[in-house]
This record gives sequence, structure tokens and C-alpha cells, in this order.
Amino acid sequence: MSRKTINDIKIPTYDDLFTTEEMRQEEKLEKIRDIPLSDITEFKNHPFKVRMDDDMVNLVESISEYGVLNPTLVRPNPNGDGYEMISGHRRMKACELTNLETIPCIIRDLTDDEATIIMVDANIQREKILPTERGMAYKLKLEAMKHQGKRTDLTSAQLGPKLRRTNQQLAQEVGDSVNQVKRFIRLTELIEPLKNMVDGISEYGKKIAFSPAVELSFLSKEEQEMVVKYIDELDFTPSHAQTIRMKTLSKEGRLDENVIYSIMSEVKPNQREKLTFMMDDINDYFPKGYTPKQKSDLIISLLSKWAKSKKKEQSR
Repeated sequence: MSRKTINDIKIPTYDDLFTTEEMRQEEKLEKIRDIPLSDITEFKNHPFKVRMDDDMVNLVESISEYGVLNPTLVRPNPNGDGYEMISGHRRMKACELTNLETIPCIIRDLTDDEATIIMVDANIQREKILPTERGMAYKLKLEAMKHQGKRTDLTSAQLGPKLRRTNQQLAQEVGDSVNQVKRFIRLTELIEPLKNMVDGISEYGKKIAFSPAVELSFLSKEEQEMVVKYIDELDFTPSHAQTIRMKTLSKEGRLDENVIYSIMSEVKPNQREKLTFMMDDINDYFPKGYTPKQKSDLIISLLSKWAKSKKKEQSR
């Protein structure tokens, strides 16, 4: 029979002595507290933009009349004092617009991965989600799920199939195919102007379809900037077939500004007929450093002068 040592003796704590079990269980329950808006920061890398759309206007009117009916979810700020918003960014913004100083919150201790998954799940089923918002949400949740799936007692070889299953689990939870989830995540590799175009919120009203945007995401940032430049100058976006060619040429290291311009200025079925020619056939006639757009402008200018001179000759 083993003897108890002094280490085996449990010393009562203050709570043990002066609180009841009922009081201790009550303390563990989550409570709703009114927290000052100034004490709450937005979730880091929150992918969902708060927009002043019709739904937001209705929310502001509802909160102005009835207050916040559903409490938000926050966690203690891991980077300092106050709290971090997990679910309820739109309600928090509506409170600001109605000049409320506090908002009802449920406070919950959460790890970064737990907070990310809850944040995404709380927003992903909304009707109006931009394509790039969905892509970033999928990316954040997938990374969080993979972190949670890691085991320190497994080798890398054993871990691989487990992480591959995570892709399938995410696809099942969000109601998309694994391939479609990957395509949405690719949108996170686009530069900001192209993200705005695929979301349909470009400052100049230009919009690019989902599939061409996915192909453009494989281009380097510099190559994407050139595409944006010629979308602006030519005033139309590339087709899916054109973006596939750009992706292939980029992978082969053969995509430069001239090639991008040449591809994007090609005739498309929905455009008026155009005269096209190879840039190599005319490059010798221009100063070095001229961009394809400068070459095109000069050709038009010279043709305009030629047309005017011909008109004068005919009028004599």
C-alpha cells in the first residue's frame, strides 16, 4: 500500500473556501456584456467588407429603432487590452452610424484558428459576398483547419493525406467542389485593381469574368500590372482564351509588355473588326522604348495626317 506524500495533499483555494459549486459553475457560463465600441478592434485580416448597401441601411434603421437584437461575439484582444470582434462587424458599424457607444457582446476565449473558423462560418452563408471575399475566407479557414489538424506525433509523410482530406472537408462544409474552392482561393493572388474588376466594384466600371480572373492570378504582379494598363488603354478586358495564353507564355518566360498588348488587341467575336499585324514587322520604324500604345497612337496620328492631305488633294 503506497503512502501519501505532502504533494498529494490538496490545499483548498480561496474559491473552494468562500464560493459554492453553483457560484463557480455560474462564473464559467458565457454572459452578454455591453462593451464600449472604442474597446473593440476589427478581426485581423477580416475578408468581408462592410458596405453601405440596402441591407446595411435596413440594419442601421433596425438598430436605431430597436437596438442590437443579437449580441456579437468577441474575444479578449491577444495583442493587448480590449477585445477583438469575431462575428458582428456589420452590427458594430451600424452602432457607430447610430451614435451608440456600446454594443452587446458574448466574450469567449478563442485561439487564432478557432476565431478564424467561427468568423468565416458566420459570414460565408450571406447572400451578397464578393468573389475575392469568398476566396480569402476559404483561404483563411483552410489554413486554420490545417493547423488544427496537425499532430506532433506524425511524420510529414503521414501528415500529407490528412491535410489533403482537409481540402475535401472544407469543400463539403461550404458547398463547393474542391476544384472550385481552389479557384476562389487563386483570386487572392490578384493585384488590387484586378480584384476590384472581378468583384465588379472597379472605380471605372470595368468588370472581368471569374474564369479569366483565375487565369490572370498565375501571372506575376508585374505582368498583372501590364494587363491592367492595357485594360485601361484599350477599354476592354481579356477573354478567357486570351488569359489562358498569357498564363502559358508567362510560365514559359515569354510574356512581356509587347506580347500582352498583342494578345489583348486581337479581334474578339464581340468586337468590331480590326486590322492586326505582328509587332516585329513594325518595331524597326519606332524609337526604342516606345510602348505598344505609343506605337498605335503614332500610327493613328500619321494616318490622320495622310487622310487630311489626301482630302486636300482631292478638293483642288
